[in-house]
Amino acid sequence: MAQGSTVVIYAALIGNGLISITKFIAGSITGSAAMFSEGIHSVVDTGNQVLLLYGLKRAKRPPCERFPFGHGKEVYFWSFVVAILIFALGSGISIYEGIHRVRHPEEISNPIVNYVVLGAAMIFEGVAWWFAWREFRKSMQGRSLMGAVRAAKDPTTFVVLCEDSAAMLGLMIAAGGLTLGQALGMPVFDGIASISIGVVLAVTAIMLAIRTKSLLIGEAADPQLIESVRARAARLEAVESVNEVLTLHMGPHFVLLNISMDFKDTLPAGRVEEAVDRLTKDIRTEHTDIKRVFIEAESRPRTSDESVS
Repeated sequence: MAQGSTVVIYAALIGNGLISITKFIAGSITGSAAMFSEGIHSVVDTGNQVLLLYGLKRAKRPPCERFPFGHGKEVYFWSFVVAILIFALGSGISIYEGIHRVRHPEEISNPIVNYVVLGAAMIFEGVAWWFAWREFRKSMQGRSLMGAVRAAKDPTTFVVLCEDSAAMLGLMIAAGGLTLGQALGMPVFDGIASISIGVVLAVTAIMLAIRTKSLLIGEAADPQLIESVRARAARLEAVESVNEVLTLHMGPHFVLLNISMDFKDTLPAGRVEEAVDRLTKDIRTEHTDIKRVFIEAESRPRTSDESVS
């Protein structure tokens, strides 16, 4: 696992831990539902960082008889759990609290406390967001933001980035709700802000769940890596044709590779073994994420025209 990913998680963990304490203090002093929802949001995010760190630690365990390809997918599982927690706890409680305050609005006392806490929270969240964005940007490689998320195999960076982005948006919504409620003398806006924060969290959770589910099921490696492997295999003199190149991510930096090739019929078994050994070493040298290589010797599938002739 890249060291940068761990730094991003620790930065978010420290920031959210400090922010959650100040938000709950402000919420208890002022009685703001939006601030209470933001406090819950920060607590959930703090717990999420702990789960991500736990997933990273579990993913580093070596292969064993029961799990011959290691435990790399643990980080995908815990990232999926994080998405569920954002939806169930962060979104659910925020929406529930917001509905309660819309039905039973209460005047907010000492609103200046909320503004001070929101300002401090934006600074902390902004720093954490910058760390996450800096790390995620390294993996974009000219892609759009959504394209980079779809291509990413390390969920820790985009999960933290999405969490921090949702947190920044939630802080702006909370500030807007408090300002409108105070300016118009309508405390119902505090409850509306809490509901809106819950909706933001729900959308974020659904997006993360869809993406991490795909990784958990098992995605192929980057198309460029697959084409590189195919080209290297096709260049071998012993190979007549390359049939299939199948890949599977067993973790962010663990690719399982299976190649089906048609070797020349005139080659002795020893030459085939030499070609397989040479190709395996070449692939692992060029692509360090490929940890296991399986090569099958199969005849090239015939087309319908070849079958008739």
